[in-house]
Amino acid sequence: MLIEKMKVELDDVVHYSLKSENGNVDMNAKIGQPIKLNFIGITECISCHQKKKLFAQGFCYDCFINSPESSPCIINPELCEGHLGKGRDVEWEQHHHVQPHVVYLAVASGLKIGVTRETQIPTRWIDQGASFAIRVAEVPYRQLAGQIEVALKQTFTDKTNWQRMLKNEIGDFDLETEKWQIEELLPNDLSQYMSENDDITEIKYPVLQFPTKIKSVGFDKTPLIEGTLLGIKGQYLLLDGDRVLNMRKHTGYYIEF
Repeated sequence: MLIEKMKVELDDVVHYSLKSENGNVDMNAKIGQPIKLNFIGITECISCHQKKKLFAQGFCYDCFINSPESSPCIINPELCEGHLGKGRDVEWEQHHHVQPHVVYLAVASGLKIGVTRETQIPTRWIDQGASFAIRVAEVPYRQLAGQIEVALKQTFTDKTNWQRMLKNEIGDFDLETEKWQIEELLPNDLSQYMSENDDITEIKYPVLQFPTKIKSVGFDKTPLIEGTLLGIKGQYLLLDGDRVLNMRKHTGYYIEF
């Protein structure tokens, strides 16, 4: 099985599935059961699909340097030049970044600001382990969303405290109030994009027991990882013994499941 980011669907609780050669594995059905994941020592680049050493969640070095999927504007959307007809791959930029984007507030541990493509809601929120989220602004392309995010970084963090998120230590925030305070922080050319949609999305995860201390495990140091699956949150498997496995970090790893 080649590890890819787990697919998610938002229902009463998030439903997770893991792609395999024989069809998708229903990961929710595995919760409460013993599982075994054995890394067989082979990795494959998610861009060029060659068997190579990987960097940065599934890319070989050459693709990390050259692929549009690992461009600097992925991390820093304010740097995006897709709307100017520029980028590592202009056609890719048009399809992915010159598209409607959303600036949002999410609560995964504390309150954070973020940016994602319209079509990635609520997937992006789920992948970050957010428990609540609200749209802040809606813009026609990625660079504008990045400008709004930069304007708000002095007030809001753009990082998730992943350890607190996995412990389910969630802060209490009035998202709608926080959202409309933002309007006063933005210059007029950006505040015009404020979203009128004040719906708050609540996200619940399939977890029997949250860890009290975080022990991160990975295949590079521990090729064989086994134990009882106690839950899934974000892109993490929560195992007995307070162990957590970041599946997204191991994109491109071949395992026996």
